[in-house]
Amino acid sequence: MNEDEKIETPTAEDTAPAAPDSAGQDRLAALQAELAEAQAAVLYAQAETQNTRRRLEREVVDARTYAATGFARDILSVADNLARALAAIPAELHDDERLKGLITGIEATERELGTVFERNGITRVVALGQPLDPNRHQAMVEIPNAEAEPGTIVQEMQVGYMIKDRLLRPALVGVAKAVDKPAG
Repeated sequence: MNEDEKIETPTAEDTAPAAPDSAGQDRLAALQAELAEAQAAVLYAQAETQNTRRRLEREVVDARTYAATGFARDILSVADNLARALAAIPAELHDDERLKGLITGIEATERELGTVFERNGITRVVALGQPLDPNRHQAMVEIPNAEAEPGTIVQEMQVGYMIKDRLLRPALVGVAKAVDKPAG
């Protein structure tokens, strides 16, 4: 072999990858930033989808639970009228043989309606003797009362009802107020 045909062996410098130039580094950083943004967007979209799914599941449960609300409100007047009918019958007529069947029928209908209400989660709002709760009671009048604490319900004009944990109709009530002392 002569000098011109000398084979050069590669050195470490020759086999090392070329250092990326500044433009390549900028491009890599930009791609990494885009990737991070895309990953964040995917996580956000997944979280939003999960929240939407949960909200819709709650709405479906609420729709099933409270689907009868409109009908229940309408049927409350039937319960009111049955109670009024029974209250309108004088005590002495309760023992009259001619009316006994009618009275028994009205009482049975009222009991059955109460059973249907109970089966569907419709309950009476407790009012008499309770402090006024504006979330369940609607004060119609203030009644001077020396025996009851002011703000206590002493009269119920119309029964209120709940359906599950929601107010169906507030109780219309009279609330005790302090008795005015005579000027003297």
